[in-house]
Amino acid sequence: MKFTKTMAAAAIALSSVAPAAIAGGHLEEITVAYFLEWPTPNQFAQQNKLYEEAMGVKINWVSFDAGTAMSAAMASGDVHISYSQGVTPFLVATAAGQDLKAIDVAVSYSDNDNCVVRSSLEIDASNASTELPGKQVGVPLGTAAHSGFLAQMKHFGVDPDSMKIVDMAPVDGAAAFAAGELDMACGWSGPLQRMKEHGNVLLEGAEKEAVVGLVFDVVSIPTAFGEENPDLVAKFLKVNADMEAKYRTDAEAMFPDIAIAAGMDVDSVRSTAAEFGYPTVEEKLSDYWLGGGVQEYMTNSAASLQESGQLTALPDYAPLVDSSYLDAASKM
Repeated sequence: MKFTKTMAAAAIALSSVAPAAIAGGHLEEITVAYFLEWPTPNQFAQQNKLYEEAMGVKINWVSFDAGTAMSAAMASGDVHISYSQGVTPFLVATAAGQDLKAIDVAVSYSDNDNCVVRSSLEIDASNASTELPGKQVGVPLGTAAHSGFLAQMKHFGVDPDSMKIVDMAPVDGAAAFAAGELDMACGWSGPLQRMKEHGNVLLEGAEKEAVVGLVFDVVSIPTAFGEENPDLVAKFLKVNADMEAKYRTDAEAMFPDIAIAAGMDVDSVRSTAAEFGYPTVEEKLSDYWLGGGVQEYMTNSAASLQESGQLTALPDYAPLVDSSYLDAASKM
């Protein structure tokens, strides 16, 4: 994981808020991790302090460049909830022994996470197998983009070891790609859109989903935090659900506030958000998602990551998914 200036700033911010998180045995404030340039309905509530109103605690929002950094912050006790953490960082952390739970599906985004090849190289799906070996690629290791990269390379019959892989957060990868320092770069959201200004994707839409599978993020928490504060966690998910319901009928009115929280302009929010999907709470609690589908996806993803030497898969992923908080939120 590359430690970027954004992560350094986050670490400084966390060091100032973490000691005040609990006073007199009563929880007075919590810290929530999120991504900039990742426009989601909950950021309307973030911008308008609706979480504080519903939960009765102060919320410190701290942005990160990658889900791996979110895991590290949860491990140190500096972050209590990670909103929209990628499944791959979650799997890497839990394989290393970190006690986390996935408690909600944050967003589905198959086409908002991809790899881009420099246009001047004239590489596409027809010649990727012969032209990609030897190329230099910027990949945020241990993230969903990394898993997607590995799946696409396997599909094209390209050995990742034949390429020079540089661990880069998407923001840094986009900048290096624009400067001509990379042949290929992988990322998501705003950085991905900037990458596309200088290159082309190899797979997209249903074709990409058939190769990579569903791409989605989860809301994750340290297990102990949830056990000690179940009502607080459920209230957080209730606000998420309310924002997603509002978004389905009134997205345009929410974009200006989302843009402020996401650090984007409204037009960029609109174009990026068009590639995001939000299952309803009922759908999330069904067998397709938290009732079994997420667990199956984690099992398959962990097996793929183990095959590539990224982790040692756990024997069972069912205990890592806890839908009880979302179920409680649905009854509020």
